[in-house]
Amino acid sequence: MKVKAALLEEVGGSWQIGEVELGDPVKGEVQVKLAASGLCHSDAHLVSGSTSSAIYPVLGGHEGAGVITKVGPGVTDLEVGDHVVLSFIPACGKCPSCAAGRQNLCDAGRFLLTGMAISDQTYRVSRDGAPVAQMCLLGTFSPYVTVNEASVVRIEEDIPLDKAALLGCGVSTGWGSAVDIGGTRPGDTVVVMGVGGVGINAVQGARFAGARFVVAVDPVEFKRKKALEFGATHVFSSAEEAFADLPDLTWGKMADTVVITVGEIKGEHIQQALNLTGKGGQVIVTGMGDETALQVDLSLFELTLLQKRVQGAIFGGVGPRTQIPKLLDLYRSGDLKLDELVTTTYSLEDLNQGYEDMADGKNLRGLVVYTDADY
Repeated sequence: MKVKAALLEEVGGSWQIGEVELGDPVKGEVQVKLAASGLCHSDAHLVSGSTSSAIYPVLGGHEGAGVITKVGPGVTDLEVGDHVVLSFIPACGKCPSCAAGRQNLCDAGRFLLTGMAISDQTYRVSRDGAPVAQMCLLGTFSPYVTVNEASVVRIEEDIPLDKAALLGCGVSTGWGSAVDIGGTRPGDTVVVMGVGGVGINAVQGARFAGARFVVAVDPVEFKRKKALEFGATHVFSSAEEAFADLPDLTWGKMADTVVITVGEIKGEHIQQALNLTGKGGQVIVTGMGDETALQVDLSLFELTLLQKRVQGAIFGGVGPRTQIPKLLDLYRSGDLKLDELVTTTYSLEDLNQGYEDMADGKNLRGLVVYTDADY
């Protein structure tokens, strides 16, 4: 069927609203009518070229939630009418990674930037007969998507779908970076570098896990103020400012964990984070940078003699089928803020304005909300 979509035609371009052909579900797939899509920085990486796509145009968007409208052959665990969150990380449940309990590293993830469907390595979206890549196999900058069941997590119907959409990437990734792969324990000191749509949830997670000090570092005053509302105990505008005060705050111990969630990670951020980390502490690298960048500032002397660790993280180190339902339960209980995360809502036509607002530091999370005019 014909659907509206926001497309990136080339690196350095802007999001263009056009019409594409969306294919019906094949074996192992479902079609979903979306309620909303989050505006995540990873799509901005496509625009800048920091993250490449195998083909262009790309249908952007990888945070979404909605209701299943069609079910393809062989799908037995999902049915029409189910409320679902789309995870940017597929979790097939069968590959060696999934079987080992590491669904966030599912082998189906190898298709993420190819735009090709997991089911048959063809394309489910096209324009004038030519293939269109779906960002992270989803493409939620369109009111309808056809996706593999591995990318779909069923949720209970009492959860507002527009808020549930945020669980597909930013909330789960940030929370898990502090709580799960970060392993925050009561009494810890946790520093979060970069307090956008991912980092603000690392702040929430560290607070929930019982950290004594939750230190948020961001150059934008608006985000520092928001960090205090979400559980930060201290805020600083730079890593250098934090480094000056952290020794007195912690009696010289420094941070147990530093989570890097800046929008565009650079090589120098690693050593900045290690400077804030105490003996035996760790740096969790969650933010994304240029895929071709290989240079990192890192004191090997410090790494060895102070027994520090640098740990990469995707989806917070937890599988989406575990993380998303757990976090929605915390939302119900009031321990996870979702409503407060959404600073501004946009129409699909205002997508470029949404990303401009993100770049200007005006949003924690922007959200595209679909209306009857979009379907």
